[in-house]
Amino acid sequence: MNPLSELDVRHLIVRLPNWLGDTVMALPTLRALRAGLSECQITLVGPWAPLLSDQGLAHRSVAYPRSRRRRLATIRALRGLRAETALLLPNSIGSALSAWLWGARWIIGYATDGRRPFLSHPLPPPVPRRHQVDEYLGLLAPFGLDHADRTPRWVLPGDTHGERVEALLPSSGTPPGLRIGIHLGTAFGPSKLWPPDRLAALARVVQREGLVPVLLGAPSDESTANAIVAEAGGELTSLVGKDAPELLPSLLARLDVLVSMDTGVAHLAAAVGVPLVTLFGPTDPGLTAPRGAGSCVIWKPPPCAPCFLPDCPIDHPCMRSIGIDEVLQAVKERLGARRLGHHVP
Repeated sequence: MNPLSELDVRHLIVRLPNWLGDTVMALPTLRALRAGLSECQITLVGPWAPLLSDQGLAHRSVAYPRSRRRRLATIRALRGLRAETALLLPNSIGSALSAWLWGARWIIGYATDGRRPFLSHPLPPPVPRRHQVDEYLGLLAPFGLDHADRTPRWVLPGDTHGERVEALLPSSGTPPGLRIGIHLGTAFGPSKLWPPDRLAALARVVQREGLVPVLLGAPSDESTANAIVAEAGGELTSLVGKDAPELLPSLLARLDVLVSMDTGVAHLAAAVGVPLVTLFGPTDPGLTAPRGAGSCVIWKPPPCAPCFLPDCPIDHPCMRSIGIDEVLQAVKERLGARRLGHHVP
């Protein structure tokens, strides 16, 4: 297998992961490609690609529809770019087939999911598994590129959405730097969720500490948010279902601490530089914990964890074992460190 650095890589298409968190974890790899292939035209393709358009990582960012029917037009457009090289971050056979349909001559990826015949540069999957950031960086080997930074970093080039974000956030009587984000949901499945009564209790104790809880989440989390707000007497601020993907980096940057389950928003917050408390249950933080200064993980795995199941078949011991007091203590530690101008490990 010849390193691609020996070839004339003029146009590289990078197939990004399908999930926000995985896309954020790919940032060190994308920055290494941009720095090491400075003369190469780079196109990013994936559901979250447009969110990266202002990160200086590529010449273009193309949204890749999740629906197979809607992908046909995108496939034709990408084939028209005549890119000779494709790098696959997802491990699916579908991503390899797509690269072949785009007309790529050189296709690089891990040899998984029966897709080796589609790959010109099949790489052996890491054994044992490594953190997702490091597995993505391992795909740089055929390019002969070095990488120094293993921490995802999100650049905020300007406060483009500042007015829209400030209109959403509570302001009256709120001292700056006292907003505590509480993210309610996750796209993976209910097994990652902290029980709603714990989320509500955390919001109440955050209020009693003189802080301002801000509920975050997708439209699917609205019923949980409404119940928490109602229990608190309608005094909480809920942005659940009110924000938009393009607002997320700017919104997260205005939080002092974020509490989240293992979800993509947690990874984005860490990359933006927000102190973070992430609650893990059925998944392994050794593989997907958010990386960033001031980021901590609370994980109290029972013997069955990590199971990686989207639905818990028993009584959810991994998430129920996480107590409110320990989450609040972690928030206070990060809040105190931010006030003092340094991070706690």
